[in-house]
Order: sequence, then structure tokens, then C-alpha cells
Amino acid sequence: MSTTASPARPRPTIVLVGHGMVGQRFLEALAERGLTATHRVVVLCEEPRPAYDRVQLTSYFSGRTPEDLSMTDPGFLTEHGIELHLGDPAEAVDRAARTVTARSGLTVAYDTLVLATGSSPFVPPVPGRDAEGCFVYRTIEDLLAIEEYARSRATTGAVVGGGLLGLEAAGALKGLGLDTHIVEFAPRLMPVQVDEGGGAALLRTVEGMGLTVHTGTGTQEVVTGADGAVTGMRLSDGSELPTDMVVFSAGVRPRDQLARDCGLTVGERGGIAVDEQCRTVSDPHVFAVGECALAADGRVYGLVAPGYEMAETAAAAIAADEDGRKSFTGADLSTKLKLLGVDVASFGDAHGTTDGCLDVVYADSRSGTYKKLVVGRGGELLGGILVGDAEAYGTLRALTGSVPPIAPEQLVLPAGAGAPAQLGPSALPDEAVVCSCHNVTKGTVRGAVTEHKCTTVPEVKKCTRAGTGCGSCVKVLGQLVTAELEASGVEVDKGLCGCFPQTREELYEIVLALRITSYRQLLDRYGREAARGGDGCEVCKPTVGSIIASLAPTIGADGYVLQGEQAALQDTNDHFLANLQKNGSYSVVPRIPGGEITPEKLIVIGEVARDFGLYTKITGGQRIDLFGARVEQLPLIWTRLVDAGFESGHAYGKSLRTVKSCVGRTWCRYGVQDSVRMAIDLELRYRGLRSPHKLKSAVSGCARECAEAQSKDFGIIATANGWNLYVGGNGGATPRHADLLAQDLSDAELVRLIDRFLMFYIRTADRLERTSVWLERIPGGLDHVRDVVVHDSLGICEELESLMAAHVAHYRDEWATTIEDPEKLARFVSFVNAPDTPDPVVGFVPERDQIKPDLPLLAIGTRPADTVLEGSAQR
Repeated sequence: MSTTASPARPRPTIVLVGHGMVGQRFLEALAERGLTATHRVVVLCEEPRPAYDRVQLTSYFSGRTPEDLSMTDPGFLTEHGIELHLGDPAEAVDRAARTVTARSGLTVAYDTLVLATGSSPFVPPVPGRDAEGCFVYRTIEDLLAIEEYARSRATTGAVVGGGLLGLEAAGALKGLGLDTHIVEFAPRLMPVQVDEGGGAALLRTVEGMGLTVHTGTGTQEVVTGADGAVTGMRLSDGSELPTDMVVFSAGVRPRDQLARDCGLTVGERGGIAVDEQCRTVSDPHVFAVGECALAADGRVYGLVAPGYEMAETAAAAIAADEDGRKSFTGADLSTKLKLLGVDVASFGDAHGTTDGCLDVVYADSRSGTYKKLVVGRGGELLGGILVGDAEAYGTLRALTGSVPPIAPEQLVLPAGAGAPAQLGPSALPDEAVVCSCHNVTKGTVRGAVTEHKCTTVPEVKKCTRAGTGCGSCVKVLGQLVTAELEASGVEVDKGLCGCFPQTREELYEIVLALRITSYRQLLDRYGREAARGGDGCEVCKPTVGSIIASLAPTIGADGYVLQGEQAALQDTNDHFLANLQKNGSYSVVPRIPGGEITPEKLIVIGEVARDFGLYTKITGGQRIDLFGARVEQLPLIWTRLVDAGFESGHAYGKSLRTVKSCVGRTWCRYGVQDSVRMAIDLELRYRGLRSPHKLKSAVSGCARECAEAQSKDFGIIATANGWNLYVGGNGGATPRHADLLAQDLSDAELVRLIDRFLMFYIRTADRLERTSVWLERIPGGLDHVRDVVVHDSLGICEELESLMAAHVAHYRDEWATTIEDPEKLARFVSFVNAPDTPDPVVGFVPERDQIKPDLPLLAIGTRPADTVLEGSAQR
């Protein structure tokens, strides 16, 4: 008896229309369920590149490349046999025949069709909206077009829309060098996310960055010139705004035309209607996910986290596995973003729509900080808004719906303002969601550590997907992982890096106690066994170099950072005693103590800038930056500056930058002390002091605080009885007011306490740790620091003062030392094998009677100055 084999049945086909962030997540969800092995998967993509991170789109202007933004791991599509057709969007769907036809004519039969077509920018129907110079802000191609037009045709730009994308677009135009305006129809910026108070705080900060904001007014017409290009805008309040280009960012609309054309049900205001499994209500073979879908709760979700959840839901329904009952019934609209460098977050019932709820508000208009928590009748946290300081966002969002373990008014107080220690992730219940992008709970993170034996944040990310979306939960993840490991009795490696098991503080003590003067000696004696004899890493080399430099006079080392082995430990900036700029040129920043300068020295700076063609800018720290110097020009420039009496301003190093001051009692009728003299004395005392992070200071001559001393690492404010000393301010991206350490000090008392404070910080801080972060991290906080520095509770103040005295006594200007030594000058060339050849990539274009870097968009951030001739040493 013979048998005939049956022909193999063709694999069922899944067609995905759209390959954005949600589309990529859908493909990953298919792969996780094994469907890419049992199905043919075809993707039709309109854009010329695979899925990229649209949330981080603006970072493209800061140097990230399309490859950096890509969300498709190399080999993922090939590994899973996914057919991706780029630049070939779907144009027609025949639901009866179950086929999709692409622009190229390609027709694909499907068993399941998934629409992930996203959304399109809404452009108000105003006259002139299609004129030359009008753009939308949605894709990388849009950004390329904006950049090209801004470079060639525009000096002023206007953004229509003051929401999330509008502010990002405004930041991009500002970064391109345009005078930038924001036009928002609502009475405040970001009207959906923040309330009136949050909008006011955001407005002050945005205007402080030099952007002009027009709220409560709309666009009536885009005005054009004889050539058809944009020349201005006519606003609804009757005013006219001159502008060379207009970027529309006034919201988005679901891209549902493909669904409309094939007869699928869409909502009255757009969006493809789907059920709780994200299956269209019109056709069981068609799904819709992301911004194109009208969810079962009647909403279109414009955030990536709900889109990811919809992608998971659709994949589960298609798989019909044990997870096939997964449903999408709504999503958390919480969001945390950094817009124009400002943290903005909202979560839960941010606008207080719940009956009987109460608001708890903290606002500081000076720092641009606004925090509001919405609390229910029973004390439960319902939601909140954070502007300027969103450090607690991850914890607060996870606590939404529960009663916090401490009073809500304590949750909004800033560090150093009387609040208890910040509420940490350990206070969260296991069911609290710590990653809203992928709906990962604290319990899941704990399980990754205890059950799946993850010991690092990257391992937890890979296991749970937490932290792989917007990234706002990564800090909380780190705290949870550490806490869980310690609770399990696992010793957490707190070493500086893979080369050293010791912390930075421990290495400092070793170097000081044993008078170790070289990195090699320290690595060979105290490094991990696997690292001994090696070359070290990019973490420990500059860290140890900084420790040796700060202790050089005491331990008998040469403190000059380019001497011998020390030179090999420095990063690019220290390596050339100048700040590397993004086109490969360098900046020159001479020290101007206290901001006081004679006319003669001003003339020298002007002549140097003129003769070398440098861009000049007065900084916020009362100095003058000279930008655009080629590496081989640096010694020539500094020779002239040193001859005129200038010293290095150490803008390139982790050291003291400036001590800013007002004019004090010498000139000001409100001044009560000589702030200029004190600022000069302090800057000259602490110049060149190497530390874990850069240091800034200021001296105000009275309580009116014109020098902004409370925003510095150490700040001094004059009183009728002497000086008040504040410490731990600054904070960089996380602003923090300094805390009062001591008050009514004499000159000698003030200097002595600053000596102690700085050396105690240098001794105990972690690498790259600001004084603000250090003050909050160190056990006991400000009280402990005060006990040590003021009351000498550890008995080390004499040693701290001695270390500072040694630094002051042995200070020497690094540039003066450099230009005296021909061997040291030999390093200042672009190419070591062709020292007379300037870097051909370094170029400039004119702007406002000066220069700016001449960089095409794709080159930004790619370190063109690292281009070397064959055989030469890279920087």
C-alpha cells in the first residue's frame, strides 16, 4: 500500500502596515510568542528607515544619528524572517479578497492585517499654510528639511503650538540659531499636561532661555513675499509676527484614511474603532494599534506607553494563547519629559477632577519649580504635576491610588527645605507600576532579582523590558535592584569600576595615606586581580588622575595634569587644556576673578579674538568665552593672554570655575559688605582645585542676592554682621537651593569653613558627584557635614585645612607652565605625523557678525575632529 504526501500548507500571513515605535513593539511581541516562526510576517513602511525612537526625535539636533535612534536591533528582522518594505506604504485594502496593495504595486494576501499607521500633524486651515518655509515636526525627514531651510533662508522661526512637540520644535529652532517664537492658542503652555501654576513656571523658564511666547492667541494667516516664501504671521489678536519660517506643531490626528477607504468603522473625530482586543469592530481579521486606533473606551491615545500595551494585546489575541484574554481597556496617561532642558511631568488626576479632592502646592518662581499633588478625601494620592523638579516622579506615580506613608505636603518640599529624607522605592507596594511604558510592577522587578537571578539594571531591563521605553524609571530600577540584593544577603559591588573594588572615597584615603603618586602604582597594588597589569578604563583613569592632582602637594606628586603619566589619564578637554566644541574646535576661557577686569585686559581679549577670528560671548559666570580656536592655535592664543596677565579659567576641568559677585557696598547703595573683594580672594584661593565635579560659587553683597549665591556649590551672602555661608546648591539638570551651613562669619571664619567644606567634599564624594547630590547622599546629610566642618566632630579639620593650605601654596597656572616647555607644546597639533596640517573638518559660517560651526545636521555629534591622517595618534 502506498501513500502520497500532502502538499505543505502555506504559512498564514500577518501584514503590518506601519513600522513606527508601536509597530516594532508589535513585531517583538509576535516573536516572543513564536508567531514569526509559524507565520509569514510582511511589513509595509512609508518612511525610508526602520522604526526609530520618535519620543527622542529632537535629540537628533544634539548629535544622535538615525542609527542611535533606531529601535530595531541589528539582525532582528532577519533572525525572525520578517519582510520589511521601506518607502513603500500601503495604498489600498481589499477586505473581501484580504489583500493589501502597496504604492509600488506589490500586493500581499493576508490572514491577519494590523494597522499601525500612527498619526499625522494637524495643520490649521489658515491661508498660506502651504507656503515655502512652512514645515511640520514629525519625522527625521521633517527635521532635515527644517535644518536645511534654517541654514540657508531663515534667521527667525515661529512654532504654532505650545504643547509637547511644540516646545521640542522650539528648542530645535533655538538650537539652530534662530530667534524663536511660540504661538499657543490656549492661555498657557502645555495646557493638557499642566495647570495654570505649572504653565506659569514653565513660561518663566522658557522665556528665560530667550524664546518669545505668545499665549492666548491663534494664527490667522501665514504671510508670504513676492517669491512665495514665508515673511511673517498674522495673529488673531491683530498683531503681526515677522518670521522666515513656520513650524506647525498644533497636535496630531489619527491616520485612518486607509481604514476609511476600505469601509472600516472610524470615530466621529477620527480613529479606527477597535474592541478590547484591539480588533476592529468591522472586521475580525483586521486589528489597529497605537495612535491610529480609537480604543474601546472611546479615546485615541497619543502616548507611546498605551501604544505598546495595545501592541501586546493584539499579539496576544492573534496568538490565542493563554495570554489571549489580555485586553486593552484604557491606559495611564502619566508622562515625564525634558523639554528645553526643563523636567515636566504629570500623572493620575493631574487637574483635580475628582469630587472633593484637595491640592497641595509648592511653588518657587525664582527657580522655576512648581509641584502640585492632588489628594482625595481619604488621603489617597490621586495625581500631580511637576515642573522644574521631577526627581520624585517615579515614586509618586507608583503611589497613585494609595495613601502615602508620609504627609503629602512633605512630598513636595525640596531637599534642604525641612522635608524628611526622600520617600524611596522601598515604600512602594509590589503592585505599584514602576515602568508605565511596559506596565512593569515593582513585584516583577523584585522577581527578576530573586527568581531570575538578575544582579544589574541591564539584566533587569532585558528580563522585564522595564526601563527600555522613555527611561524615566531607570533610577528607580537601580534603587530597587540594590535594595533587593542587599535584602537577600547578596553583597553589592560598590567598587568604582571593573578595575577597582574600592569606592572613590576609599581610593582617596589610600592615595593620601600611602602617598601614592601614580595611577600604575595604585592599579597594580589595589586593583582587581584581572585588571592588574592592564591599562585601566575610562572611569577610573580620570578619577584617579583627579585624586592625585588634588593631593599632589601633600603626597609629593607633580600636580600638572599633562606631566608624564598624568597626561594619559585625562579626557579630551584636559588633554588640551581647553573645551572641545562640536565641530572639533576649542574654546578659550581666561580667568577673570570676581568678574573684575581692567580696560587694558578687555582690549587684549578683543584683540586676540579679532586676530584669531574667534566667536566671543560673555558667560553667566562673569567671564568671556572665546570659541573657534583650532588646536594648533591654542598655544599662540595663550602666550598672548599669559603675557597680558591672564590665567587659565579651568573651564575644561573638574575644578573651580568662577566665584561670581555683585558690585557690593563699594558701588551699590544696598550693599553691606565688599562682595567683589571677597569673590576675588576666594577665586584666587581655590583656582585649579581638582574635585569630583566642577565647582561654582558666588558672593552677594546683601540679602537681595543679585549674584544668586544660593544656586552655587558654595555661596556667600553678606549680612550686617559678616557673611552667611550656603553649601550644596547648583544641581545642574536637577536644580537645588543651597543650605545654610553657618551665619554671621568673619572673613577668616568664612575662609576656614570653606576650606574644610571643599576638602571634606573632595575626600568623600563619588566620581562626577555634584556637591548637591553628595550632600543628600552622605549619611546624616547637612547635619553631619555641619558637625564635621563646623564642630570638628571627627577631629579631621586640622588635616583638611592643611590639605587646602598645601594646594594654595603650590598652585601654578597650567597654561603658563605649558607654554614654557617645548615638549609640552608638541602635543598641540591636529595630526602628529603632519603637525603643520590644520584639521580640514573644522569650518565656520558667519552669524550675527561673528562665526558659528559649519556642520551639516548628520555630522553633529560625530566628533569630526577625531579624523586623523594615517599613522597619527587620535586625541
